[in-house]
Amino acid sequence: MIRARAVIDLGAIERNCARLCDQLTGEAKLCAVVKADGYGHGMVRSAEAALRGGADLLAVAAATEAAELRESLPGARVFTMGVLSANELEVALGADAEIGLWDERFLRLVARRAGAHGGACRVHVKYDTGMGRLGESGPDLVLALCEAVAADSRLDLAGLWTHLATADDDDPAFMDEQLARFSSVVDQVRHRYPGVCVHAANSAATMRESAAHFDMVRCGVAIYGLDPFGRDPAAQRLEPAMALHSYVGETKRFKQGWSAGYGRQWRAPRDTVVGVLPIGYGDGLRRGLTNAAEALIGGRRYPIVGTVSMDNVTVDLGPDPAVGPGADAVLIGRQDDERILAEDLAKTLETINYEITCGISPRVPREYVGFPP
Repeated sequence: MIRARAVIDLGAIERNCARLCDQLTGEAKLCAVVKADGYGHGMVRSAEAALRGGADLLAVAAATEAAELRESLPGARVFTMGVLSANELEVALGADAEIGLWDERFLRLVARRAGAHGGACRVHVKYDTGMGRLGESGPDLVLALCEAVAADSRLDLAGLWTHLATADDDDPAFMDEQLARFSSVVDQVRHRYPGVCVHAANSAATMRESAAHFDMVRCGVAIYGLDPFGRDPAAQRLEPAMALHSYVGETKRFKQGWSAGYGRQWRAPRDTVVGVLPIGYGDGLRRGLTNAAEALIGGRRYPIVGTVSMDNVTVDLGPDPAVGPGADAVLIGRQDDERILAEDLAKTLETINYEITCGISPRVPREYVGFPP
């Protein structure tokens, strides 16, 4: 038995990408965001599945991620979106990655280093329309950056992009404001530099606003079957790709009043049987789920009781349990007719589903299913 394992359905990732591609307007393409180890699903295998599903570009945050993708997928287009130091830029250029460019200082660095590499680096100029992070916020400065890139033989103006801050909010007002601000510059850039790829939409904007599709969308959370609105992925025709498993390692009879776990945060309300699952916050099952989550065992829901520890959790199996040691336990995923979503855990923890899957630790082996023979 394996104490904890994450089962990743690569077929689900492929189908989610195909479903997103089907929704795109005009000639828009899909960029699959596979940073942070594919949101915990495994970067390279997720990238392979995304490409099979129709993705045209793979996006990462770090130069080391770009290098890992290039080693495994030599023919893929890779886009590095995040901040890069001079040393990290060397790694990204060595991986033949396209680069997000946000100001004049970084433009000079990229041009100098690209020239040393002997080729023209494809860059995407970022316009800060309201996220408040990377990118110039003045349209004239953005246009000036595009002009400087286009005039430099060491650079190739591949894209113009922005990042939407509130696309998953119920109120679309600020997203509409960002899109209006972006569109005013888009028209000028397209006129001056035909062929530049314009992109703005994340998963939420892709699903809610076709006007945000432009030439490409950048989808992360949705390709893994997670709902960008934090509700039910099925409502968006998405298939969750990750299931988190453990098993019942031991059972113990409890008398009424006996306690389980650090701090005695739970005491048996009656005589019962408690099961021990060898999974805990060291595996990414957060301590905040103490007395607040469930496990699926034998097709039924059982409450997690007592403090979630680093390596173990305990579940109340009831006085006459139908399951015993060795039984499979699902912490995220489906078992028979029952299911536990990453969104369910996120709601309990008052966080987002991204953080749930990204938080599954490296000591949990990923087991891949649903891939072509």
